[in-house]
Amino acid sequence: MQVETITTQPYNDQNPGTSGLRKKVKVFQQPGYLENFVQAIFDSLEDFSGKALVLGGDGRYFNRAAIQTIIKIAAANGFGELIIGQGGLLSTPAASNIIRKYKAFGGIVLSASHNPGGPDEDFGIKYNAENGGPAPEKYTDAFFKRSQVIDSYKIAVMDDVDLDRVGTQQVDSITIKIIDPVADYAELMQSLFDFPLLKQSIGSGNISLLFDAMSAITGPYAKRILVEMLGASPDSIINAEPLEDFGGHHPDP
Repeated sequence: MQVETITTQPYNDQNPGTSGLRKKVKVFQQPGYLENFVQAIFDSLEDFSGKALVLGGDGRYFNRAAIQTIIKIAAANGFGELIIGQGGLLSTPAASNIIRKYKAFGGIVLSASHNPGGPDEDFGIKYNAENGGPAPEKYTDAFFKRSQVIDSYKIAVMDDVDLDRVGTQQVDSITIKIIDPVADYAELMQSLFDFPLLKQSIGSGNISLLFDAMSAITGPYAKRILVEMLGASPDSIINAEPLEDFGGHHPDP
Protein backbone atom coordinates (compact mmCIF):
# COMPACT_ATOMS: atom_id res chain seq x y z
CA MET A 1 0.00 0.00 0.00
CA GLN A 2 1.38 3.36 -0.99
CA VAL A 3 1.25 5.85 1.88
CA GLU A 4 1.81 9.56 1.50
CA THR A 5 2.90 11.87 4.31
CA ILE A 6 1.27 15.25 3.81
CA THR A 7 2.72 18.37 5.42
CA THR A 8 0.09 20.35 7.29
CA GLN A 9 -0.40 23.26 9.65
CA PRO A 10 -2.27 22.99 12.98
CA TYR A 11 -5.64 24.60 13.63
CA ASN A 12 -6.11 26.10 17.08
CA ASP A 13 -9.79 25.22 17.55
CA GLN A 14 -9.82 21.41 17.62
CA ASN A 15 -10.66 20.94 21.29
CA PRO A 16 -13.25 18.15 21.58
CA GLY A 17 -15.65 17.55 24.43
CA THR A 18 -17.18 14.23 25.43
CA SER A 19 -19.53 14.64 22.45
CA GLY A 20 -16.57 15.15 20.14
CA LEU A 21 -15.52 17.98 17.88
CA ARG A 22 -18.47 19.91 16.43
CA LYS A 23 -18.16 22.69 13.88
CA LYS A 24 -19.91 23.96 10.78
CA VAL A 25 -19.45 21.77 7.70
CA LYS A 26 -17.45 24.52 6.02
CA VAL A 27 -14.94 24.43 8.88
CA PHE A 28 -14.40 20.69 8.40
CA GLN A 29 -14.01 21.26 4.66
CA GLN A 30 -10.97 23.48 5.16
CA PRO A 31 -7.78 21.91 3.72
CA GLY A 32 -6.39 19.43 6.23
CA TYR A 33 -8.92 20.20 8.98
CA LEU A 34 -10.54 16.76 9.16
CA GLU A 35 -7.26 15.04 8.32
CA ASN A 36 -5.41 16.84 11.11
CA PHE A 37 -7.94 15.87 13.75
CA VAL A 38 -8.15 12.23 12.69
CA GLN A 39 -4.35 11.97 12.63
CA ALA A 40 -4.21 13.64 16.05
CA ILE A 41 -6.55 10.92 17.36
CA PHE A 42 -4.40 8.13 15.97
CA ASP A 43 -1.17 9.78 17.14
CA SER A 44 -2.60 9.83 20.67
CA LEU A 45 -3.55 6.14 20.74
CA GLU A 46 -1.26 3.14 21.25
CA ASP A 47 -1.07 -0.49 20.16
CA PHE A 48 -3.80 -0.48 17.51
CA SER A 49 -1.68 -1.89 14.68
CA GLY A 50 -3.62 -4.65 12.92
CA LYS A 51 -6.73 -4.11 15.07
CA ALA A 52 -10.30 -3.20 14.13
CA LEU A 53 -11.88 0.25 14.00
CA VAL A 54 -15.65 0.83 13.74
CA LEU A 55 -16.76 3.69 11.52
CA GLY A 56 -20.11 5.26 10.70
CA GLY A 57 -22.29 8.29 11.23
CA ASP A 58 -25.75 9.80 11.24
CA GLY A 59 -25.88 10.42 7.48
CA ARG A 60 -25.72 14.19 7.63
CA TYR A 61 -24.07 16.25 4.89
CA PHE A 62 -20.33 15.49 4.52
CA ASN A 63 -20.73 12.07 6.20
CA ARG A 64 -19.82 9.98 3.15
CA ALA A 65 -16.92 12.18 2.07
CA ALA A 66 -15.48 12.22 5.59
CA ILE A 67 -15.70 8.44 5.85
CA GLN A 68 -13.68 7.99 2.67
CA THR A 69 -10.96 10.25 4.08
CA ILE A 70 -10.93 8.47 7.44
CA ILE A 71 -10.69 5.06 5.74
CA LYS A 72 -7.51 6.17 3.95
CA ILE A 73 -5.95 7.68 7.06
CA ALA A 74 -6.80 4.61 9.16
CA ALA A 75 -5.27 2.34 6.52
CA ALA A 76 -2.12 4.46 6.37
CA ASN A 77 -1.77 4.35 10.16
CA GLY A 78 -1.86 0.58 10.39
CA PHE A 79 -5.37 -0.52 11.36
CA GLY A 80 -5.97 -4.05 10.13
CA GLU A 81 -9.76 -3.97 9.82
CA LEU A 82 -12.51 -1.40 9.37
CA ILE A 83 -16.12 -2.21 10.23
CA ILE A 84 -18.38 0.32 8.50
CA GLY A 85 -22.16 0.68 8.42
CA GLN A 86 -23.70 0.32 4.96
CA GLY A 87 -24.01 3.70 3.30
CA GLY A 88 -21.75 5.11 6.00
CA LEU A 89 -24.64 4.91 8.47
CA LEU A 90 -24.45 3.93 12.13
CA SER A 91 -26.37 5.41 15.00
CA THR A 92 -24.24 6.19 18.05
CA PRO A 93 -25.79 3.38 20.18
CA ALA A 94 -25.37 0.94 17.29
CA ALA A 95 -21.71 1.88 16.87
CA SER A 96 -21.17 1.44 20.61
CA ASN A 97 -22.71 -2.03 20.47
CA ILE A 98 -20.64 -3.07 17.45
CA ILE A 99 -17.39 -1.97 19.12
CA ARG A 100 -18.18 -4.22 22.08
CA LYS A 101 -19.63 -7.13 20.13
CA TYR A 102 -16.74 -7.46 17.70
CA LYS A 103 -14.09 -6.48 20.27
CA ALA A 104 -12.87 -3.61 18.14
CA PHE A 105 -10.07 -1.33 19.31
CA GLY A 106 -12.48 1.59 19.17
CA GLY A 107 -14.62 3.57 16.78
CA ILE A 108 -15.08 6.92 15.09
CA VAL A 109 -18.64 8.20 15.01
CA LEU A 110 -19.59 11.08 12.73
CA SER A 111 -22.46 12.89 14.38
CA ALA A 112 -23.46 16.27 15.73
CA SER A 113 -26.37 14.68 17.62
CA HIS A 114 -29.49 16.85 17.36
CA ASN A 115 -27.81 19.78 15.63
CA PRO A 116 -29.22 20.57 12.16
CA GLY A 117 -27.54 19.12 9.08
CA GLY A 118 -26.78 20.43 5.61
CA PRO A 119 -24.02 22.26 3.70
CA ASP A 120 -24.35 25.34 5.92
CA GLU A 121 -25.07 23.48 9.14
CA ASP A 122 -23.17 21.28 11.60
CA PHE A 123 -20.88 18.28 11.48
CA GLY A 124 -19.18 16.34 14.23
CA ILE A 125 -16.64 13.63 14.90
CA LYS A 126 -16.01 11.72 18.09
CA TYR A 127 -13.90 8.78 19.20
CA ASN A 128 -15.39 5.92 21.19
CA ALA A 129 -13.10 3.67 23.21
CA GLU A 130 -13.03 -0.14 23.34
CA ASN A 131 -15.86 -0.21 25.89
CA GLY A 132 -18.09 1.51 23.33
CA GLY A 133 -18.35 4.68 25.39
CA PRO A 134 -17.19 8.19 24.54
CA ALA A 135 -13.49 8.89 24.89
CA PRO A 136 -12.71 9.96 28.48
CA GLU A 137 -11.18 13.34 29.18
CA LYS A 138 -7.61 12.05 29.23
CA TYR A 139 -8.12 11.00 25.60
CA THR A 140 -9.82 14.16 24.40
CA ASP A 141 -7.17 16.28 26.13
CA ALA A 142 -4.48 14.28 24.34
CA PHE A 143 -6.25 14.71 20.98
CA PHE A 144 -6.36 18.48 21.43
CA LYS A 145 -2.77 18.71 22.62
CA ARG A 146 -1.57 16.77 19.60
CA SER A 147 -3.73 18.82 17.21
CA GLN A 148 -1.98 22.01 18.34
CA VAL A 149 1.45 20.86 17.16
CA ILE A 150 0.64 18.45 14.33
CA ASP A 151 2.76 19.03 11.23
CA SER A 152 1.82 16.09 8.98
CA TYR A 153 -0.70 13.33 8.42
CA LYS A 154 -0.47 9.97 6.70
CA ILE A 155 -2.95 8.91 4.03
CA ALA A 156 -3.15 5.84 1.83
CA VAL A 157 -3.26 6.16 -1.94
CA MET A 158 -6.33 4.06 -2.74
CA ASP A 159 -9.67 4.22 -4.52
CA ASP A 160 -12.81 5.19 -2.63
CA VAL A 161 -14.56 2.24 -1.00
CA ASP A 162 -18.03 1.13 -2.13
CA LEU A 163 -19.98 1.94 1.04
CA ASP A 164 -23.27 0.61 -0.30
CA ARG A 165 -22.33 -3.02 -0.94
CA VAL A 166 -22.54 -5.23 2.14
CA GLY A 167 -19.62 -7.62 2.31
CA THR A 168 -15.89 -7.85 2.88
CA GLN A 169 -13.30 -6.13 0.74
CA GLN A 170 -9.54 -6.61 1.01
CA VAL A 171 -7.42 -3.61 0.11
CA ASP A 172 -3.77 -4.59 0.45
CA SER A 173 -3.23 -5.25 4.15
CA ILE A 174 -6.54 -3.88 5.46
CA THR A 175 -9.87 -5.72 5.59
CA ILE A 176 -12.92 -3.54 5.07
CA LYS A 177 -16.27 -4.93 6.19
CA ILE A 178 -19.45 -3.15 5.14
CA ILE A 179 -22.20 -4.36 7.45
CA ASP A 180 -25.95 -3.96 7.83
CA PRO A 181 -26.12 -0.96 10.20
CA VAL A 182 -29.27 -2.20 11.95
CA ALA A 183 -28.90 -5.99 12.37
CA ASP A 184 -26.59 -6.10 15.40
CA TYR A 185 -28.53 -3.38 17.21
CA ALA A 186 -31.83 -5.15 16.56
CA GLU A 187 -30.32 -8.33 17.97
CA LEU A 188 -29.23 -6.42 21.07
CA MET A 189 -32.74 -5.02 21.56
CA GLN A 190 -34.15 -8.55 21.34
CA SER A 191 -31.87 -9.58 24.18
CA LEU A 192 -33.03 -6.69 26.37
CA PHE A 193 -36.78 -6.57 25.72
CA ASP A 194 -39.54 -9.16 25.44
CA PHE A 195 -40.22 -8.93 21.71
CA PRO A 196 -42.94 -11.64 21.61
CA LEU A 197 -44.88 -9.78 24.30
CA LEU A 198 -44.40 -6.43 22.56
CA LYS A 199 -45.52 -7.94 19.28
CA GLN A 200 -48.75 -9.15 20.87
CA SER A 201 -49.71 -5.55 21.56
CA ILE A 202 -48.09 -3.67 18.70
CA GLY A 203 -48.73 -6.24 16.00
CA SER A 204 -52.35 -6.81 17.03
CA GLY A 205 -53.11 -3.11 16.85
CA ASN A 206 -53.88 -2.85 20.57
CA ILE A 207 -51.25 -0.13 20.74
CA SER A 208 -51.24 2.61 18.13
CA LEU A 209 -48.02 4.47 17.62
CA LEU A 210 -46.48 7.13 15.44
CA PHE A 211 -42.70 7.43 15.20
CA ASP A 212 -41.22 10.49 13.49
CA ALA A 213 -37.60 9.81 12.55
CA MET A 214 -37.26 13.41 11.36
CA SER A 215 -35.32 12.23 8.28
CA ALA A 216 -32.39 11.33 10.51
CA ILE A 217 -30.49 8.18 11.44
CA THR A 218 -33.22 6.47 13.53
CA GLY A 219 -35.47 5.80 10.52
CA PRO A 220 -33.92 2.48 9.38
CA TYR A 221 -33.81 1.26 12.99
CA ALA A 222 -37.48 2.12 13.58
CA LYS A 223 -38.57 0.43 10.34
CA ARG A 224 -36.67 -2.77 11.08
CA ILE A 225 -37.58 -3.08 14.75
CA LEU A 226 -41.05 -1.56 15.04
CA VAL A 227 -42.47 -2.54 11.65
CA GLU A 228 -40.63 -5.64 10.46
CA MET A 229 -40.00 -7.29 13.82
CA LEU A 230 -42.84 -6.06 16.03
CA GLY A 231 -45.58 -5.74 13.42
CA ALA A 232 -46.41 -2.05 13.57
CA SER A 233 -48.16 -0.60 10.55
CA PRO A 234 -45.69 0.77 7.94
CA ASP A 235 -47.47 4.13 8.02
CA SER A 236 -46.71 4.43 11.73
CA ILE A 237 -43.13 5.44 10.81
CA ILE A 238 -42.80 8.78 9.07
CA ASN A 239 -39.79 10.65 7.67
CA ALA A 240 -37.90 7.35 7.85
CA GLU A 241 -35.27 7.94 5.16
CA PRO A 242 -32.07 9.58 6.45
CA LEU A 243 -31.36 12.72 4.43
CA GLU A 244 -28.18 14.79 4.37
CA ASP A 245 -30.07 17.87 5.54
CA PHE A 246 -32.62 15.91 7.61
CA GLY A 247 -35.24 17.21 5.22
CA GLY A 248 -35.04 20.60 6.88
CA HIS A 249 -36.15 19.06 10.18
CA HIS A 250 -34.36 19.86 13.39
CA PRO A 251 -33.86 16.30 14.68
CA ASP A 252 -34.30 17.07 18.35
CA PRO A 253 -36.77 14.89 20.25
